[in-house]
Amino acid sequence: MSHLTPPRQLPEPDADAPNGTTAEDTSAAPVHEEAVKEPEPAPTAEAEESAEATASDPASTDEPDPSDGTADSSVRPGWFGWRRRFPRTARGVSVGTSVLAGVLVLVVLLIPNRLDRITPQSFFRLPVEAIFLAAVLLVLPSRARRITAVVLGAFLGLSTVLKCLDMGFYQTLARPFDLVFDWVLLSNGVDFLKDSLGRSGEVLVVIGVIVLVIAVLVLSALAMVRLADLMARNRPVAVRGTLVLGTAWIVCFTMAVQPGGVTIATKGYSQYLSNKVQYVREGLGDAEVFDKELRVDAFADTPSDQLLTGLRGKDVLFTFVESYGRVAIDDPTMAPEIDKTLKEGDARLKSAGFSARSGWLTSPVTGAGSWLAHTTFLSGLWVKNQQRYRTVTTSDRASLTSYFQKTGAWRTVGIVPGVRKSWPEGTYFGLDNIYDSTHLGYQGPYFSWTPVPDQFTLEAFQKLEHGKKDRDPIMAEIILASSHNPWSPIAHMIDWDDLGDGTVFNKIKAEGTNPTEVWKSAKRVRTEYRKAIQYSLDSLVQWVQRYGDDNTVLVMLGDHQPVPTVTGGSANKDVPITIVAHDPKVLDRVAGWGWTDGLKPAADAPKWGMDQFRDRFMTAYGPQKK
Repeated sequence: MSHLTPPRQLPEPDADAPNGTTAEDTSAAPVHEEAVKEPEPAPTAEAEESAEATASDPASTDEPDPSDGTADSSVRPGWFGWRRRFPRTARGVSVGTSVLAGVLVLVVLLIPNRLDRITPQSFFRLPVEAIFLAAVLLVLPSRARRITAVVLGAFLGLSTVLKCLDMGFYQTLARPFDLVFDWVLLSNGVDFLKDSLGRSGEVLVVIGVIVLVIAVLVLSALAMVRLADLMARNRPVAVRGTLVLGTAWIVCFTMAVQPGGVTIATKGYSQYLSNKVQYVREGLGDAEVFDKELRVDAFADTPSDQLLTGLRGKDVLFTFVESYGRVAIDDPTMAPEIDKTLKEGDARLKSAGFSARSGWLTSPVTGAGSWLAHTTFLSGLWVKNQQRYRTVTTSDRASLTSYFQKTGAWRTVGIVPGVRKSWPEGTYFGLDNIYDSTHLGYQGPYFSWTPVPDQFTLEAFQKLEHGKKDRDPIMAEIILASSHNPWSPIAHMIDWDDLGDGTVFNKIKAEGTNPTEVWKSAKRVRTEYRKAIQYSLDSLVQWVQRYGDDNTVLVMLGDHQPVPTVTGGSANKDVPITIVAHDPKVLDRVAGWGWTDGLKPAADAPKWGMDQFRDRFMTAYGPQKK
């Protein structure tokens, strides 16, 4: 049956074998392997980067599928093999992650540091910084590229956190965060959260902020690494794209292309960083400048018997009304009600034999930072930051209040219900006695941030100092805090005889507004602010009407404008100031100032820097030149 056996299949000739021999034949030849094996070419840098980038992107790997029997079922490649089972989904996730990384970096570069400037148009721009970052990452070798991407991503995250701080400061103080001086204010912000939201709310917010900061730093770094690897895998396309975008940026910048008013070619992020560096330089050099200003005091060598001679025998009260700014008088939505309050106040004062004159001062701060305004007013120096405040309050520079103390003709006291902690700086202001929130006898509730309602504060001053018999003249610094942000809930006037220990305010607070609800609407915030200012003004005017006498001299002023939610983002820092007196000779001394008669300053009334008041006041009430 051998003829039925199929013929033997001869091997096909091997095209690579010499003389047409078959592969089978050549395999039998005793050839040394070293003689025929060609050396493998060394991998190029591009190949290394491509392989590394491919390894870093699980979506691009060709993973075996355990289900086809070609791999050990105990091995679960990828994320449990899902990328192999769902290749389209894996590809979508990979592309989506890259897109999100790019969007995140662009948002970080383009987002403004003020909430009122964030618009859709803000993000339809071409930042030169993105082009520069792409160029840097493309020219770096693999390992250096990865490290640089992490560092740059973290830096972008830090700048994002700084921009968020700027947003918060613009919303409250109408200025950016100061990298040199403002760190101490963060603790004040935490205290404000505790007063507004309670201890639990404070802890939750702080934890949330910390987690958010860490998340921003990590996500920014990961985003930069992702984009760096993507460019490495697609180097030719990335290089061409970078060159095209760079050229487009130069053309748009040179020709000032602005479709729809939007500047396409922007370098805003670089300008932002440059401004921050400049602020830091100025801040670091500010100490030397301020030290020179601190040494100049026109009254330092004036004998005590020649100081404030025009006020001898008078009770002089310097009273700050928290957040009482020009907006309360000028804004058309608040002006009618405030104007009515001021006119009624004028009538009350006139019926009690008092007269008033008013002008404007420009505060160094807005939104918050009352202590800086108070120190500016009393020291005669422009105290615009925390470093200046510390420098002044630890120096021997005399304040307006300490000059009263220096004469020996007044008992000097401070009524500061907003102080709830140790206040060592208080000794600088030359006060014989300081009454904080724990010394006023108040047993009622807090009204949000405000520890003691203004009416009760003034009544406590009457009982503790002003109402005493056979006393020396008093010079008092009084802080009225009911008009402090957040203005909800607020107290309202009651019969002075019903104030008692303050527990009567429990019912009044329960009937008040909820700050959480109020701050959902800018209109409601402005309404509550206006009511708070009216309450403070009514408390002060009624106190003068009720307890003032022939020797009462009241200097009433706002410390700063309220937050931008109320001012509408205005940069104006003016506050009203008024001098009220029963003795006409007191106001005659300031007749040359050109101030407006009454409690409301005219729009064109003189305006001075708050630091100028001390010397002008001491000159007006010092020995008169003949």
